[in-house]
Amino acid sequence: MEVVTGVTLATTPTSQHLPVMVAEVLTLLRPRDGARFLDGTLGGGGHAAALLEMSAPDSFLLGLDRDAHALAAAEARLMPFAGRVQVRHANFSSAPEQLATVEWDGVDGVLLDLGFSSLQIEDAGRGFSFQRLGPLDMRMNRYDGRSAADIVNGASEEELRQIVREFGEERAAGAVARAIIRARGGAPLQTTTDLVRTLERVVRTSPRTHLHPATRTFQALRIAVNRELDHLSLFLRDGYRLLRPGGRMVILSYHSLEDRLVKEAFRRWAASCLCPPQIPVCNCGWSQKVKILTPKPLAPTAAEIAANPRARSARLRAVERVATGGDS
Repeated sequence: MEVVTGVTLATTPTSQHLPVMVAEVLTLLRPRDGARFLDGTLGGGGHAAALLEMSAPDSFLLGLDRDAHALAAAEARLMPFAGRVQVRHANFSSAPEQLATVEWDGVDGVLLDLGFSSLQIEDAGRGFSFQRLGPLDMRMNRYDGRSAADIVNGASEEELRQIVREFGEERAAGAVARAIIRARGGAPLQTTTDLVRTLERVVRTSPRTHLHPATRTFQALRIAVNRELDHLSLFLRDGYRLLRPGGRMVILSYHSLEDRLVKEAFRRWAASCLCPPQIPVCNCGWSQKVKILTPKPLAPTAAEIAANPRARSARLRAVERVATGGDS
């Protein structure tokens, strides 16, 4: 695959989030004049800026993000493209409704970057990082449901074990759940440091991966708090409908749970029949919706990982809408 290089991103602050695999995203989404794009995870606006710059002067982009702080940063970064971009405080799982608000019947490119940004990690007040003292919050949208503290201090031992095992793929999930129950018996766990100290007592640093003892549990709580897999599953039911014929979708995932959902959805969309193998005659009424552009997921280059270590776990998958695929 030929990769677009030499892109100068329009923008601003020195502490801004570095977008991941920009060259690969541009190559696959093929930005061009007059195209319409949906960035469902706008974040700091890095990918959006690159798309708009490469598709000047008459392309348009709709950007969504559930994090109001991220939207503020993105709006500042995208000021050079005023008139060609609209932003909405919304989750990508509501993308069909959001397209309807701008009266678009489809788009030429969809991007989802399922990671969370440096701006979120570095803000101690958000509680995402186990390396910074802050409240146990972890909500992308401060108005959404339970915080991490609510789960840690209110969930049963079984619920905690299930969250940590399923979403964090933590082998010591049982020990983690028991340790949290014991620790909160004295006083509620209110800060990231409270939880880290509890985890360090029962989880060993892996000699193979050198992961911090809190890594998997923090990931699990963040996923649970923000219902990340629920929203992704909802989007993947029929997200292909957002694309015009020939339109492309790129999804960047950062752990195996996300990547598995994306891979399975793309395979289903690309299938010509969904009937069980033992049925001799197709009666499902399904037709192929997309073709898969990445038989195996793309990973960041060694050079990108060296420049931006947070990109190391990224996996990119992409599909293209076929002209013959019906909407059913």
